[in-house]
Amino acid sequence: MMNSNDLIGWHGTTILCVRKGNQVAMAGDGQVSLGQTVVKGNARKIRRIAQGRVLAGFAGATADAFTLLERLEAKLERFPDQLERAAVELAKDWRTDRYLRRLEALLAVADRSRSLLITGQGDVLEPEDAVIGIGSGGNYALSAARALLPVEGIDASEICRRSMAIAADICVYTNGNMILETLESVVGKEPTL
Repeated sequence: MMNSNDLIGWHGTTILCVRKGNQVAMAGDGQVSLGQTVVKGNARKIRRIAQGRVLAGFAGATADAFTLLERLEAKLERFPDQLERAAVELAKDWRTDRYLRRLEALLAVADRSRSLLITGQGDVLEPEDAVIGIGSGGNYALSAARALLPVEGIDASEICRRSMAIAADICVYTNGNMILETLESVVGKEPTL
């Protein structure tokens, strides 16, 4: 299915979320491209929300993503420290609300215990390996992170740094201008979704 981003040629987001040991890290590159032109090289696609307790990264239409982030923050105010429930409530609204249904973005969110991917199809997914990659270079960063995950001696933030560098070397819509945020994680939390 073609979306409005395909029609105007916007590309250029790579978001990666990695959970390892007692740390969760989320990284995003800074490039926004229009066709074959780099429009901006230092966009900030990672945010701390819910008074800094949740990391959120987005891919897709920026205005749409900000609308969804605002809605997610409202859900987190209603359900404090319940990221999974807030994400499910947002996904339900996104799927059923006539206005929200038209929004084109993906959200990667993480708190101390969960890493979730939220889509406009009503999906709230928690990957079994706790690694999420979205955007133009998302699959490159995801592959690199999965390869680095079992390596001893490197934490989630270092996995993000190395994986994003690999994605930037491969994907023309990804640059090396990376924003990285981390949270202390709850060790041993089992995925449920």
